[in-house]
Amino acid sequence: MTQPPSTAAASGGTADRRTTGAAQRFVALLTGRPVSLYAVSVMRAGYGMLYLVFLLREFPHRHEIWGPGSPWTPALAEQLFAQTGWNSILTLSDSPAYFELCYVTALFTSALFMLGWRTRAMSVLFAIVVTSFHARAIFMTDGGDNLILLMAVYLVFTACGRRWSLDARRNRLKTARAGDDPERARRFASPRLRQARSTLTTVVHNCGIFVMAAEVCFLYGSAGLYKVQGASWVGGTALHYVLNLELFQPWPALSHLADDYAVLIAVASYATVLLQVAFPFVLFGRLKYPVLAMLLGMHVGIAVVMGLPLFSGAMIVADAVFLPDRFYTSLAHLCRRATRRTGASRPVSRGPGSGSVPQQGRTGLPGSRQRAASPRT
Repeated sequence: MTQPPSTAAASGGTADRRTTGAAQRFVALLTGRPVSLYAVSVMRAGYGMLYLVFLLREFPHRHEIWGPGSPWTPALAEQLFAQTGWNSILTLSDSPAYFELCYVTALFTSALFMLGWRTRAMSVLFAIVVTSFHARAIFMTDGGDNLILLMAVYLVFTACGRRWSLDARRNRLKTARAGDDPERARRFASPRLRQARSTLTTVVHNCGIFVMAAEVCFLYGSAGLYKVQGASWVGGTALHYVLNLELFQPWPALSHLADDYAVLIAVASYATVLLQVAFPFVLFGRLKYPVLAMLLGMHVGIAVVMGLPLFSGAMIVADAVFLPDRFYTSLAHLCRRATRRTGASRPVSRGPGSGSVPQQGRTGLPGSRQRAASPRT
C-alpha cells in the first residue's frame, strides 16, 4: 500500500531537515572551537619524552643501529627507499661527524618538542627526525616507533602547544604585558584575517584529533579481530606461548612465575581480545574509563613482562586522546590541592630564638616581661 503524496513529502522533508541539522552540527563541531587541547598537549609531551628516552637509551649503540657502519648499510637502506618511498636525512652523508650532528639535533628536537618550545616548528622537525630514524633502520626496533611515527605526523596538524607548554606560558605573559594596550596585539592583522586564520587552525586541529582517534580505534579493533581468528587466543593459551619465547623474556623468572597460573593466563587472553574488540564501541559513554584503565594495566604488563616499553608507552600516550579536557583540568586541580595540603601539613622549622609572637598582657607589658616580673620566677 503506497503512502499519500502529502505523507511522503512530509517524511522526505523531515529526513532532509535531520540531514541538514546533522551536517550543521558537524560543521559547528569542526569550526567552533579546538577540541581536546589538553589531550593533544599530553600526547606532545608524552611522545617527545618517549623518543628522547629512546634515543638516550640507544646512545651507546647508535652506530650499530643508525650509523654509517651499521649492518643495515646505507646502500641497503637506499634499496628499501626505492621500494617503500621512504627517505632519511641520515643517508645524505657517510661522514661520522654528520651522523653525530644529526643525533644531537634529534635529542634537542625531542626535548624542545616535549617542553613545547616553538611548537609549530618543533613539531615539523620532530616528524622529520622520527621519520628519518625509523626509515634508516626499519628492521632494528621493536615496533613501538611505528605508532610514534604516525602520531608525530598527525601532531604537526594540531595545536599541541596551547596547553602545558613554554609557548602557552609565553603567550600568557605576552597577554599580561599587552593588558594596558588592547590594540597592541592586533595592530598587524585585520579582524577578517585573524578570523580566517583562527577558523583554519581550528578545522585542521580538529581533523587531526579525529584522525588520531580513528587510528587508535583501528589499531585496537583490527588487533582484536585478528586475535579472534587464532586458535590459541580462542583457546586461551596464546599468552602461555608468548611467555615462553626467549625473545620476550627480559625477566625469565617473572615470565615462568606468571606462566604457572594457567587460569589467570586464560582469563587474561580472553580479556585482551574482549577489550580490543569492544574498544571502538565504548568510547561514547562512561564505560570508556574502566576500559582505558584496564588497557593501561595491560600495557604496563606488556612493558614489564615482555620487555616492550617503547611500544607500551606509545599505546598509553595514544589512549590519552580519548580523555576529555575536563578530566585533565580536574586532575590538575586535584594535584594542586594535594600539593597545598602537603605543604600545609608539613611542620615549619623554627630557628633558635624564633619562638611564638609575644602576647600583650593585662598590665600592658609584653608577655615575656610579664613573666619576668611574675613572683613565681
